[in-house]
Amino acid sequence: MKLFRCLFPLLLPSILVACGGYDVRVLDEPSVYRRPPAAPALPPVSTSPGIPAPQPTPPPPATAVPDRPLRPWEKPYVVNGERFDPLLDHQGFVEEGIASWYGADFHGKKTSNGEIYDMHAMTAAHKTLPLGVWVQVRNLKTGQEQILRVNDRGPFVAGRVIDLSFSGAKALGLVGPGTAPVRVEALGFQAIDAAGRVSYQAPPRYDLGDFSIQIGAFSLAANAQKMAAEMERKHGFASVQTGMVNGTMFHRVRAGKYGSLAEAEKARQAFDSQGYRNCFVVSLD
Repeated sequence: MKLFRCLFPLLLPSILVACGGYDVRVLDEPSVYRRPPAAPALPPVSTSPGIPAPQPTPPPPATAVPDRPLRPWEKPYVVNGERFDPLLDHQGFVEEGIASWYGADFHGKKTSNGEIYDMHAMTAAHKTLPLGVWVQVRNLKTGQEQILRVNDRGPFVAGRVIDLSFSGAKALGLVGPGTAPVRVEALGFQAIDAAGRVSYQAPPRYDLGDFSIQIGAFSLAANAQKMAAEMERKHGFASVQTGMVNGTMFHRVRAGKYGSLAEAEKARQAFDSQGYRNCFVVSLD
């Protein structure tokens, strides 16, 4: 949440002192999105002697999700020594706990996904849900419900599970008391059809995004800039990213821009065949 408003423009895997005094560290691992293996099914149990247990209905197959580089806000991060691993799939997520809200002090500042926080919009901050997912929040004291979009990280206060915008809190009766017990259910990503009907679903493609190929890293900036200029002429896009590794500044050259992981992987193979043996796919998001 608030801490990421300082963190988002940097997105470096190093220790940062963010707004509000939080000590934040974004981790570089894991480097790709891999769907965790499904939990093994429990064996059926018969409740009547001599009668075989019924065979369970097999679950539907999980949506195939290819490996891809993690976007910056999907990477694990540490706040004051506690690690948080953002979820890469919202499906089936439900939790109960204490909700709070945040308002004017953060109005107009960046959220964790780079948007500008609008206290009058129906948005929320959550520590691990995928950014952009919509959630239904129910006030367990009053029964009031509201649907909000998660675009921020937080709250980093013990016992709290979600931070609501001012308008979200007002709709749920939280503004006066400040907190309330709630039930949070992840709905999915919003889709609106031609008739204006709203639905919530998983993304149709998990491998869509902006990708490039890192083809080299140089300690001399001039060498990196020379290669980037050549790559831009050949492929229409190139960039140089800098970062410290064991006390040495490296200049990383990325070449080409691709709209899906499949396209990027095909390009990586082409670069590899041209002699760029250690190249790999990176996300530009």
